[in-house]
Amino acid sequence: MNNDTLALNANKVVAYLQKPATEFTKEDIISFIAHHDIRMVNFMYPGGDGKLKTLNFVITNEAYLRTILTCGERVDGSSLFDFIQASSSDLYVLPRFATAFVDPFAEIPTLSMLCSFFDKDGRPLESAPEHTLAKALDAMRATTGMDFHAMGELEYYVIKPSENVYPAIDQHGYHESMPYAKTNDFRARCMDYIAQCGGQIKYGHSEVGNFTHNGLTYEQNEIEFLPILCTQAADELLIAKWVIRNLAYREGLDVTFAPKITTGKAGSGLHIHMRLMKDGRSVMTNADGTLSNEARTAIAGLMDVAQAITAFGNKNPTSYFRLVPHQEAPTNVCWGDRNRSVLVRVPLGWTSGVDMSRAVNPLEHEEELDTTDKQTFEMRSPDGSADLYQLIAGLCVGCRHGFEMADALNVAAKTYVDVNIHNAENAAKLATLQELPDSCAASADSLEAKRSIFEAHGVFSPAMINGILSQLRAFNDRTLRHDIEGNQEKIAALVERFFHCG
Repeated sequence: MNNDTLALNANKVVAYLQKPATEFTKEDIISFIAHHDIRMVNFMYPGGDGKLKTLNFVITNEAYLRTILTCGERVDGSSLFDFIQASSSDLYVLPRFATAFVDPFAEIPTLSMLCSFFDKDGRPLESAPEHTLAKALDAMRATTGMDFHAMGELEYYVIKPSENVYPAIDQHGYHESMPYAKTNDFRARCMDYIAQCGGQIKYGHSEVGNFTHNGLTYEQNEIEFLPILCTQAADELLIAKWVIRNLAYREGLDVTFAPKITTGKAGSGLHIHMRLMKDGRSVMTNADGTLSNEARTAIAGLMDVAQAITAFGNKNPTSYFRLVPHQEAPTNVCWGDRNRSVLVRVPLGWTSGVDMSRAVNPLEHEEELDTTDKQTFEMRSPDGSADLYQLIAGLCVGCRHGFEMADALNVAAKTYVDVNIHNAENAAKLATLQELPDSCAASADSLEAKRSIFEAHGVFSPAMINGILSQLRAFNDRTLRHDIEGNQEKIAALVERFFHCG
């Protein structure tokens, strides 16, 4: 990373220190605080509900600052996680300096950092979300010699009073500009703040979903990120959701990441794109631009554990009202490179070798393009109810599992589809494919059947798996989707219950 790149970085800590966040030290943090009149420090960490928690410190002297940066602080784990008993609940939270950012919302100048959890013996908490993801990455590296990169497509609805001017066409909001899309400026401000907090954004746009109901306008938006190391990808998604909610609250708007908020309208997903890297280079494609055997092997692993992945990425009953046919959401375990009804999609790559920029800008000199790093594959089942760390850890495990399967390439071949599987003429192909779970209860069954794969290499602790199974089964929703189908009143009550999930 050169100095010009660092100077333009939206994160004020990076721009000041002139070094990438991964190289931040304790002395760097102290120097930034001293030179920017930072008066408070926030420790932030996800609880068992997936939402960010905050611990505030007022900085009065350097000795105290050094103490909290070195020793962290003690917290009550039983109030954060269901799997921790009150009789032995002390945990420690230690800040990760690489996550430092200036809080864009704080009235008092504040530096915030994400934290990791440790137990009473000073060991990483085995069932902590961020530690589970770190273990998944370690196992991937040890097994394959490859790094696992990820990035999210964060979809959400913004709700505001209807203006009754320049009305958008119902369910036709994709990439709409103002004034037909009313919340584009809000999304732009969110993107700016997320970047200040360290998020690496690819782009933002309005999405398909838009409608009016009871005098309110609902507009769907998406912010998509760049692929980065999976541990960092989970951090930035967690911060992004926090930013979007905070800014909405301050501007008198409401925001929901809920997977489904009404029938017949687009639901919100959280598609996760992945790529495999070795020695700093992508191994996703062959020299001719075709998908590599490494990529196919990883996809095969995802096919084998796909039903269980819903236990991490689809955390409440409304998730399964989104996973229905003809809604651009997957229902079957398959993959492909064109249609959007597949579970794992390989988006169109930049493989033509043509300098398209020169074609539209004739004054430019022709360039030799290396676009290999742009190729990813995406898992389309998750939604905003997901536990971000569990989900990305589960995807990392699934991809690693492919390399431990003797028949991975055969599985990849059998589950590949290049047609719309819901068309009548493709019924025979559809019959060969497994279906995704249709409830939290069914998702729990799928996880229990595959738990040994997720517990292998010590990635997911048995306590975490048991906790997830208990949470999912507590919804008692095995037949819920069928039971309340067409009952708008009951569906609305369910949506309201989980409106601010994740």
